[in-house]
Amino acid sequence: MQVPKEGDYVAIQSYKHDGSLHRTWRDTMVLKTSEHELIGCNDHTLVTESDGRRWVTREPAILYFHKHYWFNIIAMIREGGVSYYCNLASPYTLDAEALKYIDYDLDVKVFPDGEKRLLDVDEYESHGKKWHYSADVDRILKSNVRVLVDWINNRKGPFSQEYIDLWYQRYQELSHRR
Repeated sequence: MQVPKEGDYVAIQSYKHDGSLHRTWRDTMVLKTSEHELIGCNDHTLVTESDGRRWVTREPAILYFHKHYWFNIIAMIREGGVSYYCNLASPYTLDAEALKYIDYDLDVKVFPDGEKRLLDVDEYESHGKKWHYSADVDRILKSNVRVLVDWINNRKGPFSQEYIDLWYQRYQELSHRR
């Protein structure tokens, strides 16, 4: 698979632990790729759920994926400030079809005022039993929650306003070339 270049579009596919397709985002503009990460932007992107329901994202969002961390970050740029939705998920892989990862149910939502909420703990517990999440997966995910919270608390990477401003400006520059 050839690594997508700045300005290319990729689809994103999230799966569940059992291999079933969970959700697909049709077009994400690639803003940067490196050996370990991919930064992209969605803006009014078509999303298809596993049950066939479709909807369109409402606002621009900067997306952060990493090949070593077990989370990805969606920074939604809204009038009231940036809100974050962080998925606890496997590191991403990339093939000719899409950027892919396994969604492990747990999510951390960060509001513009900095409030954090851990979401979907019950879903994580029930899916863990249903799909037999291993002790290693559980340990890795819990460790990555701590890393993620540290990033949030220290405004590291996607959690800094400068990061959002830089990548959203780059998205706007690339969009206007089309």
